[in-house]
Parts: sequence; C-alpha cells; structure tokens
Amino acid sequence: MLTAKEQQILDALEGRAQQEGVEVVTVEVVGSKHAPIIRVYIDTEEGVSFDQLASAQAWINQIMDRLDPFPGAYTLEVSSPGIDRPLRTSEHFAAAVGQAVAVKTVGPIDGRSSWTGTVSAVEGDVVVLQVDDALVQIPFDNVKKAHVKGIVDFSG
Repeated sequence: MLTAKEQQILDALEGRAQQEGVEVVTVEVVGSKHAPIIRVYIDTEEGVSFDQLASAQAWINQIMDRLDPFPGAYTLEVSSPGIDRPLRTSEHFAAAVGQAVAVKTVGPIDGRSSWTGTVSAVEGDVVVLQVDDALVQIPFDNVKKAHVKGIVDFSG
C-alpha cells in the first residue's frame, strides 16, 4: 500500500511515535518531485488534541531533518486521520468492521479495481466487504489505498 519512500518515512517515525503514545496511521507523499508534501496522520485511543499535533509536528520534523527524504524543499503536514480515516493495516480494517469503506486495488478483482462497501470481516490476509448483495474478498496485498467513508448526520 505504501510506496518505498512512504514506508521509509513510516519506519523512521514508528519508534518515536510509540514512545510518545501515538500511532502513525499512515504516511502519504503527494505533489511534485521538486516540492513534495509529506502528510503524516497520527492518532491515539482518545483522539488527537491540538497540543498533541503541535508536539508531534516538532519531533516528526526533527526526524525528517535527520532522514532528509528529499533533496531540496518539502512541506510537512501532521494531522489526525479525520472522518475519512485511512486504512493501512489488518488492525485498521478490523476496527472498521461494520463501517462503510472505499477500497482501490492494485489489480482488478472480478473486473473492478474500485470497491465501496461495508467491512464484514478480516480473515487472515483478506478483508471481506459486503458490496450490494455480495461478499467480496480482497487480499491485503492487493489493496492500493483504502479509507473509511465518513458519514455526517446533520439531522440531529
């Protein structure tokens, strides 16, 4: 799911994140090669406060300075995963059982590479989605990108 550069950054951050009591949900590198944006999504069991984001920005920036993942300039963004929480690990999918998700696959399954459905289960190295009236099994190694489909209810 992660590019080699994203995985390198994630690996560099995870040890310190554990010390800080923070989970690095995922890392994204977007934008141009000359001025990329590095997005680091963090979370805790209680959610993420502004103070935690500011603190994480500081220690992540120090690690990024040492790692120097890109020659020249880059922009670092640190935020909570938000309502459309990225799903990267089997644990993330297991926590999303019963929730609507969007999944893009590396290669097609039954002729499709884009799936929207409800996570029914995680079975070994497969996520099972309820899509319309069918169950679809998607191997984790075929997941390119996935996130929870956040639902906002304005009726209450």
